[in-house]
Amino acid sequence: MALPEPRFGLVISYSYLWHHEHNAGRDEGTKSRPCVIVLAVENQADGTILVRVSPVTHSPPHNADVALEIPLAVKRHLGLDDARSWVILDEINEFAWPGFDLRPIPPSRDRFAYGFLPPRMFDQILVKFAHVWSAGQGTATSRD
Repeated sequence: MALPEPRFGLVISYSYLWHHEHNAGRDEGTKSRPCVIVLAVENQADGTILVRVSPVTHSPPHNADVALEIPLAVKRHLGLDDARSWVILDEINEFAWPGFDLRPIPPSRDRFAYGFLPPRMFDQILVKFAHVWSAGQGTATSRD
């Protein structure tokens, strides 16, 4: 199966590097996790696509204002487990697509995406994401 095109709202399997891990000197995430593509922009000069992803985690957010819980129906639609999960919006990883940290979804060896978030939920993420980042609460970690 070919790699998916990086589109807004696509949930991918990715070895996410948390900002605190980056600050501790790590250069690779500790595990693969679902991440939501919140930005994908093509560089007109060389054709590379810059992607920014927000991580999905089971850990409750330290601040509810910087996260959005994924409803159970959406998790089931994506094929995720039934445990509570949140999209964290105050930090992102950014990389040139497809990057080195895109991972297949087990047990597959060639499936890298869970699917798309429903448009209404992705719109909620974008609104909250814009608010968090315009307030200066966001942190980006470059993975290139």
